[in-house]
Amino acid sequence: MRLSVVLFLVASSAGLAGSVFLKTLVFPDESDNSYVEMVPQKPLNLGAFTLCMRVATELPNMEREIILFAYRTQNFDELNVWQELDGRYSFFLSGDGVMFKAPKLGPTETHMCVTWDSSSGAAAIFMDGRKSVTKMYRKGHRIRSGGKVIIGQDPDDYLGSFEAKQSFVGSISDVNMWDSVLSDSTIQDMNSGKRVPRGNVFDWESVELKVNGGAEVVNSEH
Repeated sequence: MRLSVVLFLVASSAGLAGSVFLKTLVFPDESDNSYVEMVPQKPLNLGAFTLCMRVATELPNMEREIILFAYRTQNFDELNVWQELDGRYSFFLSGDGVMFKAPKLGPTETHMCVTWDSSSGAAAIFMDGRKSVTKMYRKGHRIRSGGKVIIGQDPDDYLGSFEAKQSFVGSISDVNMWDSVLSDSTIQDMNSGKRVPRGNVFDWESVELKVNGGAEVVNSEH
């Protein structure tokens, strides 16, 4: 594993001719050591959230799980987001998860959001701006602070015990998180590329990243 590199990367910046450059996390191969740690702007002590990202992968459906986002404290998986073996999507808050049927990920970029509100228990996912059925999940629960957020691996203990067959392979970008549930219209605007208020837990334009193993950060012109 190469030494961890702390990257203070800005997601968009003006080039010489007004070009805009956006960063993308690339995970080229299955591994048990490639991941990117995201440093939050505020503690993840959350009673509600919206988590969004853009994902592309050529991993075959129906052959293995795909980890998309992992937040773990010393003893608990506080928030994990998956595409399951059967193609459903799930997220887990310190225990049994909630499952959703939705279009599967593929080699072209998908905009995906997950929302949850402790006060009602309402949970949903959005795929390219289209909302799933709403389900009730973990009403009254609270996500605890003090952990690590990583992209690319599923930690079975605190930032360790990775398995190559659970690793992410592909590209992930535009990862933003809010400590509230965004409106459906705001998520649809985000999907279509319109400017929306940036995440106050993670803001992709200014987030600090720590890159490990074979993961790469690629800046592309838009």
